[in-house]
Amino acid sequence: MFDLLIKNGTVVDGTGAPGYPADIGITGDSITVVGSFDGEAERAIDATGRVVTPGFIDLHCHSDMSFLIDPLADSKLTQGVTLELNGNCGMSPCAPLQSEAAREALENRFFTAGARFTTDWTDFAGYLEAQEKAKGVINQAFQVGHGTVRTNVLGMDARAPSVEELEHMKRLVAESIEAGAMGFATGLFYAPGSYSLTDEVVELAQEAAKRGVVYSSHIRSESNDSVGLHVAVNEAIEVGRRTGGRIQMSHVKAKGPLTWGRSEEILELQARARREGIDVAGDQYPYIASSTSLTGGVFPRWALAGGRDATLEMMDDSDLRARLREGIDWNIKSFMGSADRVLMAAYGPDHGREGQRLDEIADEMGCDPAEAAIKLYEGGDASIIQFSLREDDMALIARDPFISVASDGNSVRSEGPLSGGKPHPRSYGTFSRFLSEMRRNKGLVSLEEAVRKMCALPASRLQLTRRGRVVPGCYADVVVFNPDTVQDTATFTDPHSYSTGIDAVVVNGQVALENGTPTGVTAGRVVRSVGG
Repeated sequence: MFDLLIKNGTVVDGTGAPGYPADIGITGDSITVVGSFDGEAERAIDATGRVVTPGFIDLHCHSDMSFLIDPLADSKLTQGVTLELNGNCGMSPCAPLQSEAAREALENRFFTAGARFTTDWTDFAGYLEAQEKAKGVINQAFQVGHGTVRTNVLGMDARAPSVEELEHMKRLVAESIEAGAMGFATGLFYAPGSYSLTDEVVELAQEAAKRGVVYSSHIRSESNDSVGLHVAVNEAIEVGRRTGGRIQMSHVKAKGPLTWGRSEEILELQARARREGIDVAGDQYPYIASSTSLTGGVFPRWALAGGRDATLEMMDDSDLRARLREGIDWNIKSFMGSADRVLMAAYGPDHGREGQRLDEIADEMGCDPAEAAIKLYEGGDASIIQFSLREDDMALIARDPFISVASDGNSVRSEGPLSGGKPHPRSYGTFSRFLSEMRRNKGLVSLEEAVRKMCALPASRLQLTRRGRVVPGCYADVVVFNPDTVQDTATFTDPHSYSTGIDAVVVNGQVALENGTPTGVTAGRVVRSVGG
């Protein structure tokens, strides 16, 4: 007898193969039979008129704190996501925590998020143990972040490490991976990662490569800032060339008016690298807006050296403040074109600012947008949304067979401590939006290809042999949905809105979503090792 039987559905198995009618028998946490068979079950789901797929894998997330705050955070579950990879963009804010600077960085994230939890660990092993005790509604995997490692050793110093400091960073990366981190991630666009040289990145990424885990990178530039888009793409490829590791290029895009239309060049650089034997791929979210912190989005990196106190002190110098305004103004025009394309998503000091555009705030303050950004930061950092991408670039990237679907969002919830602010709607709608907008409405990919980009492809990037497919022996992470009605409903003005059309989600053999409604079951696990 099966514990769970999913009957009468069309199985789209995650590999890109055509769908076929089949039943699925589940025993314990695993799929045991797929096909036409007789069998009794303790529980059954009728999937007539529905497709049945593997649970979706979100390769680019920032839910590092989510399930420690609220184990029922269900914004990803309701889209069909059953596994998230966190610690992206060089940020693994919860671990390691071996310096005051690292703990201060985490406190700043608490302040922006408006929620907190107690930390009683200093290393990655302790952090993963806390995540296991929290037991969220979906599976979680974690990477160790370069920026966090650097903060533990160098603080926010804008300099290269000494030999001893580099060895210390390498030990932290190695210890974190050996404790269960599934990858090493850089955020070379952000401080303090932006202060590093390529040689430092290669040394640290080598620790990941020799342990068989992925290297993920928010590259040094996605626009015309810093080294520029092409050099930044080639730097990520060079890391792969020199380490032999798997390279995952995060949220592939061409950002800002001066870079629009160049997405084909990015994809060709990746393709050329693969022809040379370098293992490089990427991921993307299906929106023309990105989201980051206020400082990460518009502040020049030189102004962030030394940390928040140093930046605030610098702002008291009229000459430096004027230079900072010039830098912010240049970033706004380069990345977005104008300040009306910058939206406040979360701001702890004044929640009334959430949902306002930066130009509106500037008008209320009686100053220009750059000065308004400085005044906001004097109260505290913020989360912002930037409308900086173009539809044709997004469509071209979405069709590429080496680009996974990924949210760059968090697991949040429409009530409780994770319901604050006006976050990017991608946290509630990425996967359902890809199925509805990119697949159904625009016809950029087939249903089978869309599912592959959400299942087998991201599983292969993590070398997960028992997730991302519907075959006997795989973990029973399964989604049942109607491909004709699945739809994102979250918007930039009303982001806390769940997707529709997902009927059921099974996580490790347990029904976590039934008839479109979360059951409250917290069957998620921490995925620690290759094959998990």
